[in-house]
Amino acid sequence: MKTATTSSNKPPSISKDEFRLLRDYIEKNCGISVGDEKTYLVETRLSGLLKETGAGSYRSLYDLAVTRPAMGLRDKLVDAMTTNETLWFRDTKPFDELQKVIFPSMVRELKEKKRRSVKIWSAACSTGQEPYSIVMTYLEVARKIAPDMVNKIEITATDISRSAMFIAISGRYDQIAMKRGMNQDMVNRYFKEEGRCHTIKPEVKEKVKFKSLNLKDDFLGMGNFDIVFMRNVAIYFKDDFKVALYAKLAKTLNKNGSLFLGSTESVTGNSDLFARVRGSSASYFTRT
Repeated sequence: MKTATTSSNKPPSISKDEFRLLRDYIEKNCGISVGDEKTYLVETRLSGLLKETGAGSYRSLYDLAVTRPAMGLRDKLVDAMTTNETLWFRDTKPFDELQKVIFPSMVRELKEKKRRSVKIWSAACSTGQEPYSIVMTYLEVARKIAPDMVNKIEITATDISRSAMFIAISGRYDQIAMKRGMNQDMVNRYFKEEGRCHTIKPEVKEKVKFKSLNLKDDFLGMGNFDIVFMRNVAIYFKDDFKVALYAKLAKTLNKNGSLFLGSTESVTGNSDLFARVRGSSASYFTRT
């Protein structure tokens, strides 16, 4: 007589204790705060790592991350929990402010030798659309006002997600990514079509320097910037982390430097180091 056997590829469910361990581990290592209502999110996003590592449970996955750092599980866990939602010229209003007010003023200062360069930090740059959009916006302005100043912009773009950074550094985007906020005129000017993908042209790509950075780490070696973009990032952090983060950001900004947060974000309640500026197109913050 044959004995019936059953098998399932379904990953195990996460227990409350396993969720707490992984939640605390994630917050400790990257600052992302995961609420108790996000149990299913942790379970689904980390299920692939169970299969990859051969861990039989979420507790075993946690133990591997803690006891065997050489496996690189910390970065993989953080990467899996990171939201890499982005698009070209996201939210548009900050880019309108750059194009209409901030960049024209900076380019004129460059032309009059009142400044040497324009330095910008795109924090949590994801797959690169934000820093590349900033460069394209600058090029559009500089070409009209002072074409010989087109190479005076320097952007540092950082992210904690290694998979997102891989795409950003390659500068290659599929058709789905290209349809998210990019108009055809800009495609024609700044991209080269290669099969089913579009590759950002060197005149844009060479102006962005990518590097991996955990916002929990110190910012020594980052340098100072005229503008920092850190949009839709701090919403994932607890207040005590935001206080420390804004304090570090203030030190990276040059005098009269500008900090752009997400459209629903504010430093209010977490920092008295910035003042709100209500621009013609978007609000942002300057160091006090």
